Amino acid sequence: MAPTTQKVLGVPASGAPWKIYDNWPVPKPGPNDVLLKVVAAGLNPADWKIQSGAPGPLVSQWPFIGGLEAAGIIEEVGAEVTNFAKGDKVFCPGGFDQVHAAYKQYTIAPALNVAKIPHNISFEQAASIPVCLGVVATGMWSKAPGADSVGFPAPWEEGGLSKFKGQAALVVGGSSSVGQYEPAAIQMAKLQGFSPIIATSSLKHADWLKSLGATHVLDRSMTSTAILAELPKLTGGKPIVFAYDAISEADTQNLAYDALAAGGSMVVTLPMSGYPRGEGTARWLTAHLVQPNRVEILPNGLAGIPEGLERSKNNKVSGVKLIARPQETV
Repeated sequence: MAPTTQKVLGVPASGAPWKIYDNWPVPKPGPNDVLLKVVAAGLNPADWKIQSGAPGPLVSQWPFIGGLEAAGIIEEVGAEVTNFAKGDKVFCPGGFDQVHAAYKQYTIAPALNVAKIPHNISFEQAASIPVCLGVVATGMWSKAPGADSVGFPAPWEEGGLSKFKGQAALVVGGSSSVGQYEPAAIQMAKLQGFSPIIATSSLKHADWLKSLGATHVLDRSMTSTAILAELPKLTGGKPIVFAYDAISEADTQNLAYDALAAGGSMVVTLPMSGYPRGEGTARWLTAHLVQPNRVEILPNGLAGIPEGLERSKNNKVSGVKLIARPQETV
């Protein structure tokens, strides 16, 4: 049985320092929810941006409890949940509200968004997946009304694995936490049949990105003019019909747009607009169609998160996803 109180990490007010709350109530799941004992939580730039004083419309109440990605063990299931049971190892997106946030020892998740962790994936690896994969999948495949998506056929839909076969794609990325969506974008482009897939990144990560599906990696320190000059050589003259900007700053957006052929499709990572359903994500992981990010585990549980977010803020995270273990909080 779950305890009645827990430790959580939150921000008392906009711009205030992070604070650990020792006696935060453990919530009860609704009929379609699960209560998750959080073993691992992923860090994301949105957390430090909100803490720094830029909450926008995302935060409706204070303190703001951070955490957009969670993995752990189901402690309790709602009355109408039939596909999960107490003790299941799962992962899920968190949320910007106090109930669903992941910087807690226990959190609530809608069962619809929960996926079982395959045997080949650790809790920490699983916690690196939801936001990165969700942002990429939403921008490429969402058909929901009003969705900010290019509306490609998803891999499970007709044409999803064949429509773009042999067509060229560009993923403008980076190796910092800001560019954390790059690996997922490369893998999704490969899944859809794009080839060649050209990525921009720190060259020290070239072998890793190629193992995920990139056919070529260009040094992200190159000028846009130099990158644009290289693209036709690497594609054999094929036009770039799909560009994914994993950074979404002014210069990277301009690069992606300038590289794109007339009539091509472009996705940028901001704003974030949704998550894929958990069941399909788990199948991709089990079949090794998608790999989780490389992770760095932070010490001291929730207490280690503020320093990790500060590293992210100062661009001192490269090629890894920072993960905390809330249960290790003293």
